[in-house]
Amino acid sequence: MVFKRKPSLDQLNKQIENTMVEYLGIFFTNATEDTISAKMPVDHRTKQPMGLLHGGANVVLAETLGSISSSLTLDSEKQFCVGLEINANHLKSVKDGFVTGTASPIHLGKSTQVWEIKIRNEKNQLCCISRITMAILDRK
Repeated sequence: MVFKRKPSLDQLNKQIENTMVEYLGIFFTNATEDTISAKMPVDHRTKQPMGLLHGGANVVLAETLGSISSSLTLDSEKQFCVGLEINANHLKSVKDGFVTGTASPIHLGKSTQVWEIKIRNEKNQLCCISRITMAILDRK
């Protein structure tokens, strides 16, 4: 298991209350030994003017999943993480329904981590693939 503690869906969803993540309707749906998944609605909060899922909304979902996943691998009393870089390739448009993102680790180093986030539509088609690099910092 890559996480220091097994994440509970209740705890994950409580953590995002009163944030942009909650406002966009994102909620956590699954946590395994090395992945975390969340769903996001494709609605008035997450669409761009052409009626498609906004690329920035994909990035919010990806950064949320990558950041929280990374933080769960750390001893929170000794370390914390911050995002260094994120990218996203938007592969397929989505007009409605939900998308589901799943974060999985690529590199878990002492000072950096890299997470891959795959976002899929309700037909399980890959819509976006993102990669986030996290800096691991010591608490002072």
